[in-house]
Amino acid sequence: MSASPATPFKLPAIPRELRWSNQPLDWSIGRDGSLSIVAGETTDWFIDPNGDYVSATAPAALFIAPDDSFLLSARASVDFHSTFDAGVLQVRTGDDQWAKFCFEFSPDGRPMIVSVVTRGMSDDCNSVVIEGHEVYLRVAATPATIAFHFSLDGKLWHMVRYFALERKSALQVGFSSQSPTGKRCAAVFSEINYVAGRLADNRRGE
Repeated sequence: MSASPATPFKLPAIPRELRWSNQPLDWSIGRDGSLSIVAGETTDWFIDPNGDYVSATAPAALFIAPDDSFLLSARASVDFHSTFDAGVLQVRTGDDQWAKFCFEFSPDGRPMIVSVVTRGMSDDCNSVVIEGHEVYLRVAATPATIAFHFSLDGKLWHMVRYFALERKSALQVGFSSQSPTGKRCAAVFSEINYVAGRLADNRRGE
């Protein structure tokens, strides 16, 4: 199933309509409720602190979270080809207040957990190398904080980042794919789950 990128669409696990920020090269919804996003050439979200690179071109399917506290998770499967290809969970409250949680192809050719938090300028933090082309990603949000966790099995979660963003507008969250140095990158998000509520302990991931 697919439609015009300009048309809002629904996913079975998501309580609100999603809208595209930037047009994907291709996209589709699977029978299992999964979302496939194909990013085109030199697509990225990043504001380099060095001041010589700004990009806001990667396709992102975003929805306004209806709850002040929530968890959004998915299994991300990425067809890696080029450096920095990634499947991404993104959160944003403004053009210069956003963050992305990436399953990304590192410069040394290994899949890796990477996070970027942007407050005017972006930071860039490489974390854990992952064997294979699939991993679970999760965003845990409260009215004041956001946490990123990853999991190898969707059960045991590990914290990567714990931070805050200035809430310039309603919190948007969703799914993205990027190919900053390549021609295209296909990412599939399956086992998507959204639930209202908060974790008892962000650092323990539970």
